[in-house]
Amino acid sequence: MTGEKSENGAWWRGGVIYQIYPRSFQDTTGDGIGDLPGITRRLAYVAELGVDAIWLSPFFKSPMADMGYDVSDYLDVDPMFGTLDDFRALVAEAHRLGLKVIIDQVLSHTSDQHAWFRESRKSKVNDKADWFVWADAKPDGTAPNNWLSIFGGPAWEWDGTRKQYYMHNFLASQPDLNFHCKAVQDALLETVRFWLDLGVDGFRLDTVNYYFCDAKLRDNPAVDGELGPAGLDAPDVNPYGFQQHIYDKTRPENIAFLQRFRALLDEYDDRSSVGEVGDGARSLKTVAAYTSGNDKLHMCYTFDFLGPNFSPAHIRDCVENFFATVKDGWVCWAFSNHDVDRHVSRFAKTEAEREPVARLAISLLASLRGSICLYQGEELGLPQADIAFEDLQDPYGIRFWPSFKGRDGCRTPMPWSNVAPHAGFTTADKPWLPVPAEHLPLSVFEQAPEPDTVYNHYRAVLSFRAEHDVLFDGDIAFMDSDDDDVLIFTRQKNGKTLLFVYNFADTPKSVPLQVALEHVDSLDLPGMTGVLNGAHVDLGAFDGFCARL
Repeated sequence: MTGEKSENGAWWRGGVIYQIYPRSFQDTTGDGIGDLPGITRRLAYVAELGVDAIWLSPFFKSPMADMGYDVSDYLDVDPMFGTLDDFRALVAEAHRLGLKVIIDQVLSHTSDQHAWFRESRKSKVNDKADWFVWADAKPDGTAPNNWLSIFGGPAWEWDGTRKQYYMHNFLASQPDLNFHCKAVQDALLETVRFWLDLGVDGFRLDTVNYYFCDAKLRDNPAVDGELGPAGLDAPDVNPYGFQQHIYDKTRPENIAFLQRFRALLDEYDDRSSVGEVGDGARSLKTVAAYTSGNDKLHMCYTFDFLGPNFSPAHIRDCVENFFATVKDGWVCWAFSNHDVDRHVSRFAKTEAEREPVARLAISLLASLRGSICLYQGEELGLPQADIAFEDLQDPYGIRFWPSFKGRDGCRTPMPWSNVAPHAGFTTADKPWLPVPAEHLPLSVFEQAPEPDTVYNHYRAVLSFRAEHDVLFDGDIAFMDSDDDDVLIFTRQKNGKTLLFVYNFADTPKSVPLQVALEHVDSLDLPGMTGVLNGAHVDLGAFDGFCARL
């Protein structure tokens, strides 16, 4: 396992995490929706990829208004996915295979069907009256302030029972918890303890910078020219990007709660946490604050690599800016997840480029400093699916259609077979999302037996990473290149140095090396054909080269 070779022995530091979207991985009940037994059935496949851990998107009890990110019971599995015993079996099998288990914790908000909210909305004086963010209307009946929901419209919903507004950063059916109330923090930490006691190895904290809002509920100012729009926090069709979100999220009080969270994890052996930080231009400063001092989160990821920019300059800027800003924290890099278009569709300019871009992307990702996260299906080179409006399930896409189609295109079922109905995902007449026809030739059944496939390239690259401890947590240093399509950097640790040269262009390149050539020992970088030719490295299109210095 890669974590065994990190300098401090932590499995997560430089580890490889594989994200599983339970709805779309494997259905075993024939209802068209993936489930926990289905994940357990396929864990051997995940282990064979060479990853260290799985991250499960939410499987808690939920009315599924936001596909499980609206939790109605933090302590139980939704019957759609199985039972607690199914989860115990999943953890046991994962651990038998040497895989750690990370689960999604959605602590910033609940479902409006959660017992806590049902109690809270009954009156202004009950035991849970202040467990959510409630506020009186302005004298004219309008919302308490100008805060906006990421899913569109105001971040306030009127409740006729309490005759007050409640805050929701996302859907109106996802009321925000009031973290200024210590009883809320205590109750949430007890739910975390519940899963730790069941053997969970770590947590991915959804929207970790959204926990606290301004106690005074002050208006957000408008975005000024220097800050620019909110960027990847929300698509540009959403007015959310018009505001500086300085009062509705990323409040300083969050630090103390994250310290409480970490203290709980530290009561258990070898646990980890990764926070999702969406904070516009401030994201790196937020990550620095949340991961510094070894008493808060173990690592975070931002949205830096989840946009359309796939260029040497962008990669270098993101990595250098991170480690310049975050001195003693750690990062988890990813090109895809369940919220963004699949990266081969974002990065490749043509359909013919998808496969070579998929190969280049994982080779690059696996050689960067930081932990990495893969999203189910990317190891097959799956492109983004085009989902018809009548098949949409994502409320975000339905709200902003057709300018923004939502997130369903990256959430379609995993294609296990090109010959079985619905790609072997389900025996139901209709899966919850359709399986795109273009995914069938990319199925596991098609790719696994053939050596020269994207799938087997992933396996080879992850094996290469596992063989070189310098890649887990060694230092990274970039070198200048006269060619904008070329990225050059070294990884160094304990006197060992590896050199990487990558060509992002669709044409071959000959790259001059600014190193002492007599000390260059070429290594076989899986799937890459770059070769040392005198004082140059010759690279094909979307190609790479590695050498030991």
